[in-house]
Amino acid sequence: MERKKPSLAVWIFAALAFGILAGLLLTEAPWFAVGYLQPFGTIFLNLLKFLVVPIVFLSILSGVISLEDIRKVGAIGVKTVVFYLCTTAAALVLALILGTLFQSHFPLLETSGVTYEAAEGAGLMDTLVNIFPANIITPFAESAMLQVITAALLFAFGILAAGPRGRSVARAVNDLSEVCLQVMHLILRLSPIGVFCLIAPVVAENGPKILGSLGLVLLCAYLGYVLHMALVYSLTVKVLGGLSPLAFFRGMAPAMAFGFSSASSVGALPLNLECVEALGARRDIASFVLPLGATINMDGTAIYQGVCVVFIARCYGVELTAGQLLTVVLTATLASVGTAGVPGAGVLMLTMVLESVGLPVAGIGLVIGVDRIFDMGRTVVNITGDAACALAVTHLEARRTARDRRQT
Repeated sequence: MERKKPSLAVWIFAALAFGILAGLLLTEAPWFAVGYLQPFGTIFLNLLKFLVVPIVFLSILSGVISLEDIRKVGAIGVKTVVFYLCTTAAALVLALILGTLFQSHFPLLETSGVTYEAAEGAGLMDTLVNIFPANIITPFAESAMLQVITAALLFAFGILAAGPRGRSVARAVNDLSEVCLQVMHLILRLSPIGVFCLIAPVVAENGPKILGSLGLVLLCAYLGYVLHMALVYSLTVKVLGGLSPLAFFRGMAPAMAFGFSSASSVGALPLNLECVEALGARRDIASFVLPLGATINMDGTAIYQGVCVVFIARCYGVELTAGQLLTVVLTATLASVGTAGVPGAGVLMLTMVLESVGLPVAGIGLVIGVDRIFDMGRTVVNITGDAACALAVTHLEARRTARDRRQT
């Protein structure tokens, strides 16, 4: 019998393990990892970023066109947004519970001299205005994902409204989408090399810091990441998605491994699409839900914020009241949608949450040094939540269609 070749997931996990090992061996010479390995990881990420905008645009176009009814788009969009808001709120509650349990063990650090200059966040109305592009070039040139999604929806609605005259454009969109997917497959073959070159510099630079005073905060956050996925996403895919949690996480393993090493939800989008379709999600739904989730779904970031708020409050000797904890949940849940398109969204959201409960923004300086390590875990949670939503919406739509057929 012919021996079966190792799957892409096996190669990615092997690259991840070798990258961690190489990083540990290079902790005394991080300059080598940063100077000679990281550039190849950056090239790989650049290739993904180069393809992400056209894939998002064409995937949403293709997905909406295949639905053939604007009302279906609205129904799927409502389910998706409600799912993301509910899971984000659940993530925050879990994070605050864990942070409170760990609070007495958090070290009282010296806070003098800790500084951090917060970026200015966009207001609610500014965020609303910025969703709608002023021209067709800027969203693509600046990778403004919310504007790209808006443009894709507008063109998709136009193609559907054009009726027979829009069919030739629809065929061209589907053909272009297929070409982009084939290019994506070519790039994804380089994933093991990219993962190795991305993870090794992170371990080489930050490995020893994990054992420092912030180790317990990282442990608390990662415990939240694991529990949220094991509880919320397992329950979601079982009850709403009709899929075994073990099968779900096994199928998502390549995307999770890549998300962990790259710390980029948008960069992991092509591989996430591939994994979700293999698990049974409809392409038209996944093509709509995943790009939207990469932009507004921030469950992992919510856990990071909840833990960091409790930690920073402890460092400054502040006892958070029940009202302040509720404020954290509400502020961070709403901010997850409003600030997702801003570079450095996780840190910016943390700034907003700290200000909402009267904590010093300078406290961000206590955790910013290991933010990359936080980011790796929260990216895994974010992309896994996107996948769970795609499967849940697919299953719910299938049940709704079956119910409508029985009634007719």
